[in-house]
Amino acid sequence: MSFDPPHDSPEATAQRHTHALGAPLRLGIVGAGPAGLSLALQAARALPDAHITVFDARPAEKDVSQDGRTLALSLGTVQELQRMGVWDAIEASGRSAAIREVHVSQQQPTVLWPGTNQPEVRITAAEQGVAQLGAVVSYGTLVAPLQSAWQQATQTQGERLSMRFGTPVKGLKRLDDSTRGIEVDADIAERFDLVVVAEGGVFADQAKLQWPHGVSRDYEQTAWVGQVLLDDKGSAGVAYERFTPSGPAALLPLPNGSVSPGGTVGRRAALVWCVQQADDPVLALNDAQRLTLLNTVFHPEVGGIGEVSSLKAFPLGLNAHRKLVSDGAVVRIGNAAQTLHPVAGQGFNLGMRDVHELLVALREHRLLNDDDADAREVKLQRALRQFERRRQGDRWTLLATTDFLARSFTLTAPVLATVRGLGLGAVQALGPIKRLVARSMMFGVR
Repeated sequence: MSFDPPHDSPEATAQRHTHALGAPLRLGIVGAGPAGLSLALQAARALPDAHITVFDARPAEKDVSQDGRTLALSLGTVQELQRMGVWDAIEASGRSAAIREVHVSQQQPTVLWPGTNQPEVRITAAEQGVAQLGAVVSYGTLVAPLQSAWQQATQTQGERLSMRFGTPVKGLKRLDDSTRGIEVDADIAERFDLVVVAEGGVFADQAKLQWPHGVSRDYEQTAWVGQVLLDDKGSAGVAYERFTPSGPAALLPLPNGSVSPGGTVGRRAALVWCVQQADDPVLALNDAQRLTLLNTVFHPEVGGIGEVSSLKAFPLGLNAHRKLVSDGAVVRIGNAAQTLHPVAGQGFNLGMRDVHELLVALREHRLLNDDDADAREVKLQRALRQFERRRQGDRWTLLATTDFLARSFTLTAPVLATVRGLGLGAVQALGPIKRLVARSMMFGVR
């Protein structure tokens, strides 16, 4: 999608004059993924007068429910989905799993560690006073009920809510006439007060940024993702993260099932296995060899890994826009704003927090029917400045943390493993620090 000016049309010209005074907010959302649909559903409730249009290039008949990509949801995200009324459908599908404990450890020994056992961090839902720390779902399991809920909303409120499947957005243009706003080029030109870009894609496909527009960094790492079948010795509901010499590896709990067609049914986990591209220990191995290697990677508490599915590889990197608002009325959220290393499993949760703060700001600076064009512009700019200000601390703290961890695996100095290990031990031993980490994991930096 480019930001080149689209060709104007008589309809667009008439539309700009129609909405010069006394019109409700016109909100355009580019991308019908989980972040875009979540924004649309919540905006429809929080801004009951707003006109909301969602654009997506995929055809309406495409079945997204079978997309098996794994998403780790924080507790804050689960609560947002509950408020939207879609979490019950997700749980009823039998395709979600609660995270009740997070266990972080390191494969390399920590020099100078005084204890007999190696340092680790354990964060449990019980000690944090919550039912669960988060949940694990597939992309399709999340998007399908969101899409269904949005389509139902457009059917009942078609005068102000609409869904444009099969409609790629080709460009966005800032309008400098008396009505201001953003013109969306999607075959025809349409004017919106505010456009939110919520389609980001993956790091390998994104245009790389240079300061001051943003920052990009290729970690020269690969994430191998798939599923594994675990024996019955380990505990259910535990998300394991293991720091290895090659990079971080994680196992996220999944509902019982098989990891390959016709395979054994049992305790499953989603695997994210990050390694260095220059010295990839996974690439040249067959499935049997990968299984043997996997059984040496994780903490003994995990138990034995009996099967591993076919694995897919994704290059890893950082791609983050410096600002979330551009051209005065174009907002980026989720992966469109920042793509980061999966070491913390927080990518989608950042996008959901973007959604929350954007709607808070728009409600606090709500457009009124008697606002003229100047008043509308002033309110909208105040809302966007508030949104930008409130989101930057959370996102840059997480970006800096994941960037530091990701880059630390590219350096071979043994002292770095010791520093990481001592850090794990300190977090576990210091109650206030551990609670702060847990709250940040569940709700972000506030």
